[in-house]
Amino acid sequence: MTTVLLVRHGLTATTGAVLTGWTPGIGLDERGKAQAEALAARLERTGLDAIVTSPLQRCRETAQAIADRRPGQKVEEDERLGECEYGDWTGQTLTDLQKDPLWPVVQQHPSAVTFPGGESMLDMQHRAVSAVREHNARLGKDATYLICSHGDVIKAIVADSLGLHLDQSQRIQVDPCSLTVIRYTPLRPFLTRLNDTGEIRLTEQQAGSDAAVGGGTGAAAPQAQDDGRQSG
Repeated sequence: MTTVLLVRHGLTATTGAVLTGWTPGIGLDERGKAQAEALAARLERTGLDAIVTSPLQRCRETAQAIADRRPGQKVEEDERLGECEYGDWTGQTLTDLQKDPLWPVVQQHPSAVTFPGGESMLDMQHRAVSAVREHNARLGKDATYLICSHGDVIKAIVADSLGLHLDQSQRIQVDPCSLTVIRYTPLRPFLTRLNDTGEIRLTEQQAGSDAAVGGGTGAAAPQAQDDGRQSG
């Protein structure tokens, strides 16, 4: 069996109010760096055959923090594990996006969504799951490896592992720097850990019914909505 550790990147100074998508130059803030270091410490004794990351800066920094505790460990990039291409939604505030007619479709029927000027959520799921399967085959049945990616991407991978329709992925929560573990066997995957941040706290998303497009801030203290924060 191949064991995959899925890690969402840590918090950035812009997480939570604007949909970041593939906006370049968004790195971890001090909270995110602390999250990445804490996760790296938790995983220090876990043997990893590879570390694969989305090419976006926030993921690369999170993955590198984990690799830095492993002398000689390289970090590989795979664009297929990058954030969903949100197209015209990229850079818009979540408050404004909630008024868009597409918002309830994203919430209730994401398999029907193609972001204007971007990609469909089904295509995002297909590329991400294909990447996981290819890395599984490349690394072998006894491998344990880590993927650092984004909230919506990880939710899509988890839904696939559970045999769920993509529309059910909005019932899954993936907080910043959380750990999710899937074992892939010849017959079926087994989800053995989900959204593990090492603590149990109420999160911002328990206040309402909408899923956090881009992933949200998890248990991090909310900030003002006009401070230019972005999610993803």
